Amino acid sequence: MPAHEHIVVDTHGKTAFITLNQPDKLNAMSRAMLEELNRAFAAIENDREIRAVLLTGAGRGFCAGADLSGEGLAVGDDGKMDLGEELEEAFNPLIRRIRALSKPVIAAVNGPCAGAGMSLALAADIVIAARSATFLQAFSRIGLIPDAGSTWFLPRLIGNARATAMILLADKIDAEQAAEWGLIWKCVEDEALMDEAASIAERLSQGPTAAYAAARALLQASATNDLDRQLDLERDTQRRMGHSHDFIEGVAAFFQKRPPVFKGE
Repeated sequence: MPAHEHIVVDTHGKTAFITLNQPDKLNAMSRAMLEELNRAFAAIENDREIRAVLLTGAGRGFCAGADLSGEGLAVGDDGKMDLGEELEEAFNPLIRRIRALSKPVIAAVNGPCAGAGMSLALAADIVIAARSATFLQAFSRIGLIPDAGSTWFLPRLIGNARATAMILLADKIDAEQAAEWGLIWKCVEDEALMDEAASIAERLSQGPTAAYAAARALLQASATNDLDRQLDLERDTQRRMGHSHDFIEGVAAFFQKRPPVFKGE
């Protein structure tokens, strides 16, 4: 992996660990950090040795959202910030890249998670949070709307009523409530967060990566498909999975009463 200034990328086994590394700013995402994240995820997509990703933040927070200090921000002809261009060029490509990644992504939320930082976490497949973590959609406090996918993720995860209140009232919720609502998968004690997240990543990195990617694609498609279309899509996808090495290996391991050795292809 190339060197980075605003993130840290390490590889442990078949898992890539990506750490947002601007702790003095609660890992607020600048244009430079977003470019590094996009490059890192692109490299991971093309690295056949990497089969899972764990995303977290350095210091006491996961991500405070966009860095609005002005560094690297797009400016329109009127001299004002062009937030639409910022989304189009930096944030949206990252969210799309994560959602389309052929490998599972785990977000370990270790502290405050706000704004577009919350979108970043929710773009992951599995979100696990420390008990001290908090989630906040603060956009209305500064006259903006949620972005980077939050208006898509939130109603699908927690329902329209909770999503609307969370967005309009801009009230912070803690990790335990987030888990109760279904916003995240699990809330754990602070000291257990990274061990548990790493254990999940290791488990997924040894699994049938192609089947994971296909299942994730089916789940995303289900949001807009009717039942008939989804049944057809499952049929076509399962036909493809049935021809894979991992299916043959999985069945053989089942009958031989041994752990399967998946190639992830």
